[in-house]
Amino acid sequence: MEKAVVLVVEDEALIRISTRHMVEDAGFGVVEASNADEAIGILQNRADIRAVFTDIRMPGSMDGWKLARAIKRRWPPIHLILASALAPNLSDLPANGLFIQKPYTAEQVSSALYELFNHDPASGPVMQDSRRNCAKVA
Repeated sequence: MEKAVVLVVEDEALIRISTRHMVEDAGFGVVEASNADEAIGILQNRADIRAVFTDIRMPGSMDGWKLARAIKRRWPPIHLILASALAPNLSDLPANGLFIQKPYTAEQVSSALYELFNHDPASGPVMQDSRRNCAKVA
């Protein structure tokens, strides 16, 4: 079965590359974006993204919170993991969302992903339809 793909959104290149390796080592496919605008473009053009792992504090037109809200509006089945060195108000987390405090370990990343995907890198929601509608695949 095909691996679930996680979009890693992080403006710091070394952290993004490290996170990519952590996600891959957990058994998931990975796509990278350096900011929220790039992430939205990827989501608009790819139907295989099942989770987004994003930094909260990023430069650009949207930070991680705004990105998470935009994703929940347009692609509600997509799981979210938000990361920051500063602990947020956890009541702000969207549905299907988790928070990981930086610096995080590979074990924390894999545990969060396994929790969201019920320990199965091949499970999770899939976006379908050329008009970018979302549907859960059983």
